Amino acid sequence: MNGKAAPIRTRLERGRSALGPALELVHTGRAPTRAVLTSELGVTRATAGAVAAELEALGLIRVDSRPGAGAGSQGRPSHRLSVDEAGPVALAAQVHSDGFRVALVGLGGRIVATAAGRGVVDADPARVLGDAVAAGEALLREGGRRCVGAGLAVPSAVAEPEGTALNPLHIAWHAGAPVQEIFVERVRAAGLDGPVFTGNDVNLAALAEHRHGAGRGADNLLCVATGHRGVGGALVLGGRLYTGNAGLALEVGHLTVNPEGRPCYCGGRGCLDVEADPLALLTAAGRDPGPETNLLQQAVALLRTEYGDPAVRSAAERLIDRLGLGLAGLVNILSPDRIILGGLHGELLAADPDRLRAVVADRSLWGRSSSVPVLACALAHNSLVGAAEVAWQPVLDDPLGALAA
Repeated sequence: MNGKAAPIRTRLERGRSALGPALELVHTGRAPTRAVLTSELGVTRATAGAVAAELEALGLIRVDSRPGAGAGSQGRPSHRLSVDEAGPVALAAQVHSDGFRVALVGLGGRIVATAAGRGVVDADPARVLGDAVAAGEALLREGGRRCVGAGLAVPSAVAEPEGTALNPLHIAWHAGAPVQEIFVERVRAAGLDGPVFTGNDVNLAALAEHRHGAGRGADNLLCVATGHRGVGGALVLGGRLYTGNAGLALEVGHLTVNPEGRPCYCGGRGCLDVEADPLALLTAAGRDPGPETNLLQQAVALLRTEYGDPAVRSAAERLIDRLGLGLAGLVNILSPDRIILGGLHGELLAADPDRLRAVVADRSLWGRSSSVPVLACALAHNSLVGAAEVAWQPVLDDPLGALAA
């Protein structure tokens, strides 16, 4: 054997095995230059250059041939790396209480195109999922993009691995609806290839925020959010989404925060789900929400435009206190290094950040949670971005294998 063949083959194999980790570093913004990529991968500059070139050839990233030095850098300026904005996309869909939204999402969590469907969600999941996939297919057709896979976010705990919606409390689906199976059927009927995934909307929001938003850099991230109805939670542990046994972890909406409070759909009373969601705010403020559509928009508008009204302020403070009590209990159990709040909860934080943080600190062990940052979610449509993240994951794991399939 030629004496040079083995070292060359070793370098090639090392480079191929580094493609996935390299793509994830660029995807999450942690490797903005080839020099950083070299350091993060622990490879030679030549290997990092070969890896970047191969990812560029796959249409996944761009390598800027005009090198630039980052702030505080020393030595020769390095080539800039970024995701290819003209590259493939994932199809993401989200179902909520008043319809659905779909998006095409590229690497870097970038939403390329989006469309929404409004109306009451039918009791048959196949109808709304069929409409959502059709809307996504139209976006793909219009944009002419390659689709690497599809992800679906639903407002329910989703059992793993079968993908059934166990508690779709705020939409008309029956418990145990086979949403993953139906979504796969609709995606395949549309002629789309690639892996197909289904997950809980708050879990997927937390994943997106951890990679691209307010949760970046946190090892142990707690996310609590409320959308149109109810309250959900999610946890990222050691940088990975934690879903527990069968995907059912962090159903925080059913923490009791007011034993004498409203009856909850789960059979309990005074749960976060009914004490700290948009309907609770509107009701406490004496506002008639009317039909159960656009509750989140109504509640957000109320906080932003009428917070000076004593009734609105009092209602908001009541929700902040209930939310803070629930967060304190979660901090005592989980000890996260960051908390992020989504939907109406992010708006409550903005309305009175000192009150919320004080309640959490007062109710936590030794007041230690006062040092835990509490931030609002940063991404628009973060559940959609998270749904795309799970569709992108096989490509992030093995770019060559996934794109050759």
